[in-house]
Amino acid sequence: MNNKEGNNKKSGPRAPSSRPSSNKPKPAMQKRAQGPKKVKITTKVADIATDKVEKKPNQAPKRPKVKDEIRLNKYIANSGACSRRDADIYIQSGTVKVNGIPVTEMGYMVKPGDVVNFDGATLTPEKKVYILLNKPKNFTTAMDEGQEYRNVLELVKGSTTAKIGAVGRMDKNTTGLLLFTNDTDMIRKFTLPSQKSSKIYQVSLDKNLKFEDLEKINKGLTLDGHRVFVEDVSYIDGEAKSEIGLQLRSANVKVVRSIFEHFSYDVLRIDRVAFAGLTKKNLPRGNWRLLTEQEIINLKNV
Repeated sequence: MNNKEGNNKKSGPRAPSSRPSSNKPKPAMQKRAQGPKKVKITTKVADIATDKVEKKPNQAPKRPKVKDEIRLNKYIANSGACSRRDADIYIQSGTVKVNGIPVTEMGYMVKPGDVVNFDGATLTPEKKVYILLNKPKNFTTAMDEGQEYRNVLELVKGSTTAKIGAVGRMDKNTTGLLLFTNDTDMIRKFTLPSQKSSKIYQVSLDKNLKFEDLEKINKGLTLDGHRVFVEDVSYIDGEAKSEIGLQLRSANVKVVRSIFEHFSYDVLRIDRVAFAGLTKKNLPRGNWRLLTEQEIINLKNV
């Protein structure tokens, strides 16, 4: 009996264990401490990189800009000697001196009172001047000695003491807008074949322009092996069909004449009525005026 009871005890339910039951919820684990954020590491690396840049050898220390100082190449260009690009070549060759010392450093700054010697001559920088002339007939841009017709510079005489030149060429028979300046960079800009400024001409022909010829001109044509792109060509409202308006980018007035001569028309007159956004408004034939500040900005942005 006792043995049976003992066996029953053994086979009966076990005494509760001291270990916690697996059904009970486990306590939440504590979060592990996180290391420093990557942003901080990046910042430290950036700081180290900055320190390295500051410690580079042979790095010229920055100096405060002096009032009214100007880059040497711009100083040379302002004097009318050459363009900035050409000035850089002269500087690199060692032919430019500042206060008697050759300067080959690109970006060298000239201070007020410095004496600049360019190819043996002392330079004097000039303020940039921009003059617009409505050119009459029988004046030319040619500078040949013994020429039969007068030079266009006579028409702007007294407008400035600066040494100015015409932007592009005009023969004696071409009239209209002609720009003068001592800004050699601008002169070069508007005489390059790749320049993008539009010019508008009124062309008078010896006979009416046929519509089919007008269409051919509008599509463009090849002259002396060069492709000429015409932006627009049309008859002028209220005028005979021999009065034509022509818009193109070429800086060479001879191209205008050649276009119509290519189709067997004689050109009687060419008048440039617009040049890179400038017009003849309030500018009578033979008169000139200074450009406004806004017009100068517009020209530089063309």
